[in-house]
Amino acid sequence: MTSGLRKGLTSYGDAGFSLFLRKAFIKAMGYSDDALERPIVGITNTYSDYNPCHGNVPQIIEAAKRGVMLSGAMPFVFPTISIAESFAHPTSMYLRNLMAMDTEEMIRAQPMDAVIVIGGCDKTLPAQVMATISADLPTVVIPVGPMVVGHHKGEVLGACTDCRRLWAKYRAGDMDDAEIEAVNGRLAPSVGTCMVMGTASTMACMIEAMGLSLPLSATIPAPHAERFRLAEASGKVAAEMAKAKGPKPSEVLTPASFRNAQVVLQAIGGSTNGLIHLTAMAHRSPHRLDLAAFDQIGREVPVLVDLKPSGEHYMEHFHHAGGVPKLLAQLGDLVDLDARTISGQTLREIAANAEDVPGQDAIRPRNDPIKKEGGLAILHGNLAPRGAVIKQSAASPKLLQHTGRAVVFESVEDMTLRVDDPDLDVTADDVLVLRNAGPKGAPGMPEAGYLPIPKKLARGGTKDMVRISDARMSGTAFGTIVLHITPESAVGGPLALIENGDMIRLDVAKRSIELLVDAAELERRRAALKPLAAPEEARRGYAWLFNETILQADEGCDFDFMQRTGPAKG
Repeated sequence: MTSGLRKGLTSYGDAGFSLFLRKAFIKAMGYSDDALERPIVGITNTYSDYNPCHGNVPQIIEAAKRGVMLSGAMPFVFPTISIAESFAHPTSMYLRNLMAMDTEEMIRAQPMDAVIVIGGCDKTLPAQVMATISADLPTVVIPVGPMVVGHHKGEVLGACTDCRRLWAKYRAGDMDDAEIEAVNGRLAPSVGTCMVMGTASTMACMIEAMGLSLPLSATIPAPHAERFRLAEASGKVAAEMAKAKGPKPSEVLTPASFRNAQVVLQAIGGSTNGLIHLTAMAHRSPHRLDLAAFDQIGREVPVLVDLKPSGEHYMEHFHHAGGVPKLLAQLGDLVDLDARTISGQTLREIAANAEDVPGQDAIRPRNDPIKKEGGLAILHGNLAPRGAVIKQSAASPKLLQHTGRAVVFESVEDMTLRVDDPDLDVTADDVLVLRNAGPKGAPGMPEAGYLPIPKKLARGGTKDMVRISDARMSGTAFGTIVLHITPESAVGGPLALIENGDMIRLDVAKRSIELLVDAAELERRRAALKPLAAPEEARRGYAWLFNETILQADEGCDFDFMQRTGPAKG
């Protein structure tokens, strides 16, 4: 088996010349023959001036390179796409698959015996793991880590649960312009990902539980020296994997490891986005994620991590309480502790070495959970034939069984224009409905599912309402919000049939979401539906590819031609 510079030679019709030319040009960088004879570890560089989440990537790269060289291999850093959540138009999810393709193809195209992927901001880690599953090269994942907390008037702040909470106070008139501006400068006090259990933290925790990163990788704060020591240790592991030619993702990612990720997703009160990303990752492998099985896990696994938005603490508190290793120890037989990791350890060994921190309350024991059931529940019904998801751990208990009148918004733009209209016919008992915000309809399935409370209701004291859509929601958000309704309205899903005034019934205990309209009437409405025309910009380039091949939420919103096991039928 070829390795190092001899791997994947450029095709010139003469392998000897290909290697001669490759060495001649790389020596222009000042490398010696000794360096060039070593196994190669590729390291992705996702630093970008647009991506403050990845602000520590240069330091992580230097530490990882040091670890690689200390173990006798040669690091090569290469750039890939970097996606920053709040800077990506129309939405970061629109670009996740592009980043996955870019990362996969650069791993395939360039000579490397192992790869270190560095990411953090919501869509970067899933894109990278999707890529490495498809490329199946020995992989070490280094998350960039969460921010440290901020402070305002004696209160601990975290992006972005507190972003949303305080913005809602501002919208309700409970905070003035000067104070919201002060808050704006204190919510994100360092580089790194959101320091609550948003999508970035959710993905990092799941990836650690799946065995693709070293213990504590998910939780070490981004600016801490410990983060860079971990990067050095990750470099050493990657070097050993390069020499041993494994383990590959296909050897680590078993049905047990994917199930472990689902258990951890439920136990941390993780982001609803985590379900879409984990589905996409699983479907790049020979395995699949079953929504019914995932919901059953949620009935059996309690929420044990006391973090916003489901609890009270922040990621640094989770870390100092023992992080994912301690969580695995508390979960015990709910996870498969015999699953192996890239370090060669089993999860059982990692859990056994977890730090015991007296008095910590960020990671609860199983007999004293934050919530008796897991964070996420899967709903079905005539509104969601292929499923929908609700983050029940971050919902208002009194709204988990609710029947209300539909107030329909046709698109994100329509919602933006009308939600604060004083003449909007809406009460706190109504159900806000957003459609045409799914994978194709938006496009890109934006995090628009967190519909704002209409201003006239917010100023009257309303904090939460039932909201439903085919969109996504940030993992940092709180509320009784039904998301990922599948099929989406843009492809003729039942969401497209709702009319203002229709009654909708939500019953999370029964896992149902129903439109209380006669079936014959729904068929009449369906017959009158006009197909949604693709926007003009979807006629070329990446937009065309996205529009033509994007799958629905229950299939992970991957491109249909990228899945190993093929898309669902119907």
